Amino acid sequence: MESAHDLQTVAIEGGFVQVEECEDGAVRWLRKQTPDPATLTHQRICLDRGTNIATVYWMTPLGTVESKTFRSVSSLQDWLALQPAG
Repeated sequence: MESAHDLQTVAIEGGFVQVEECEDGAVRWLRKQTPDPATLTHQRICLDRGTNIATVYWMTPLGTVESKTFRSVSSLQDWLALQPAG
């Protein structure tokens, strides 16, 4: 079974860095090292150790927040591979 640690490893390989962790360690937040050129904001990813899921949040050029949830390492890897470099 894949764990939040596995998802974190993929996120770090995809350019994310740790921002903060909740006190009990159940949730960890990371952000993309470089901001999106169109919005000048950083994508964020929430890793939930209780459910072993990762949710990525980002700002669209229109100013709305979008998100996508991943339950497997391979789906997160595939999605990150499709994202523009930056």
